[in-house]
Amino acid sequence: MAMTVHCDIVSAEEELFSGLVEMVVAHGHLGDIGILPGHAPLLTDLKPGPVRVIKQGGDEEVFYISGGFIEVQPNMVKVLADTATRAKDLDEVAAQAAVKAAEKALHEKGAEFDYGSAAAQLAEAAAQLRTVQQMRKKFGGRG
Repeated sequence: MAMTVHCDIVSAEEELFSGLVEMVVAHGHLGDIGILPGHAPLLTDLKPGPVRVIKQGGDEEVFYISGGFIEVQPNMVKVLADTATRAKDLDEVAAQAAVKAAEKALHEKGAEFDYGSAAAQLAEAAAQLRTVQQMRKKFGGRG
């Protein structure tokens, strides 16, 4: 049996996951971060995108987070997200529409245009879409 570590994925609204895992992969500012049992202690921020959890026994589950932090200690991994959802609950069509709307807003700058807000909306929608597409590629549409 593979070594495991306890993992919690928590958002401001709810705890989405709590259990033993063999590996956690999250999207940090310098790229993906892979956490295995025995990883050195770490505290870093996370970019919007997928968090993959390989549970005890090898089953995999994917979550989308809008950003947050990951804390790694010898006996636990904790993902603290601003907002989070199971990737299987994301709506790909809505994410594609949000990307198009944000891109349109960036191109059609009006008098009341807020570039920072439009860019943030585009980044979040693109991260959701990337999460859905990654999940579909890996699991063939299931989560």
